Amino acid sequence: MVRTYERGVEDETLSCGTGVTAAALVSADLFNKQKKQIESVNIKTLGGSLTVTFNRSENALTEIRLVGPATFVYEGNIKL
Repeated sequence: MVRTYERGVEDETLSCGTGVTAAALVSADLFNKQKKQIESVNIKTLGGSLTVTFNRSENALTEIRLVGPATFVYEGNIKL
């Protein structure tokens, strides 16, 4: 499970695309060092499950995609 504390929000958030993607790519690199060639990583967050997919070349990960549901979580009104 990936848990995220976001600066600016100054609190834990349900999910963070940048954080999830970074965690997935680091774990993919660790699997690669164990000679396990993977091209997708499933990540759980407080907001739900996400998948990061990518293509692996000799020295790079390319075509990185974050896949998961988009859920409406808040509605607000601002009186100007």
